Amino acid sequence: METGSPLNTGTTGDEATEPTWTGLPPGLLRMRRLLLVVWLGLLALAVGLLLGLLCGPGWAAFALLPLALLAWGWVLLGRNWRSWRYAERADDLLISRGVLWREETVVPYGRMQLVEVTSGPVERHFGLASVQLHTAAAATDATIPGLDPAEAERLRDRLTELGEARSAGL
Repeated sequence: METGSPLNTGTTGDEATEPTWTGLPPGLLRMRRLLLVVWLGLLALAVGLLLGLLCGPGWAAFALLPLALLAWGWVLLGRNWRSWRYAERADDLLISRGVLWREETVVPYGRMQLVEVTSGPVERHFGLASVQLHTAAAATDATIPGLDPAEAERLRDRLTELGEARSAGL
């Protein structure tokens, strides 16, 4: 008998299979990086101009600090974006995220009370939407950011349908 087979672990074949993970679209990364460049670029410009005019040209070098922060943030945003993923299973939805501290949220379909699709003005400009899941326990509320609007609506409809079918009597 092979070690690690479903018979040894006491699980069925369906439980032993790895879920199919879906990552977030690249539009979310583009949006976040653009916002980073706009805000830290404006900060660098303001610091450079103010210190250059008020204290002398040598002090304007402090404008390099926001630019260094921009470079560091650029890399961190990419790592964070790659860490987000979700998987639809037969009885629940898995959401995984985090680089240093990995978080995996399991939301049973029967515990879902509300599924929302939201899209602010910046998200709409980039063609993105977020899906927020509300459950009976506030600690297990979950969000999937930066989805294509069609995928967000499909996911909302599917989760709502599965939630109604598996309602836990709430």
